[in-house]
Amino acid sequence: MAVKEVTPQQAHDTLQSDVGAVYIDVRTEREFAAGHPQGAVNIPVAFPDPARGMVMNADFVKVVEGNFPKDKKIIVGCQAGPRSNAAAGLLQQAGYQDVSNMLGGFGGMRDPMGNVIAPGWSSLNLPVGQDNGEGVSYQSLSAKVR
Repeated sequence: MAVKEVTPQQAHDTLQSDVGAVYIDVRTEREFAAGHPQGAVNIPVAFPDPARGMVMNADFVKVVEGNFPKDKKIIVGCQAGPRSNAAAGLLQQAGYQDVSNMLGGFGGMRDPMGNVIAPGWSSLNLPVGQDNGEGVSYQSLSAKVR
């Protein structure tokens, strides 16, 4: 089944109108701490590895399952789109029924020439948060499943 896609504006509107919806930012902890969609939680789908670039987070689905039921409305986003698309696919395979991938991510997607092909959350001046504490940070969310 194809992953549903939403624009940053549609994601924002959903989060405003549906208090049960959650935005999972699948970027690294460092990227998340530098700014993220307001109200987002951080569960990285991959971690930076100096030797290999990025490596998959083997606990990604387990941490999501430990914090959110399978019928939760989930929007996933990353920096530009590819990581969150992969994360959405993993969640669908795990049985999540209402998962959407946010096109353009936080920073926007560009073509090889550098032209914006999908604007990101931040470039649309949607609300940005800096909170990274209990119930939001990967450290606090992953601690629930250890």
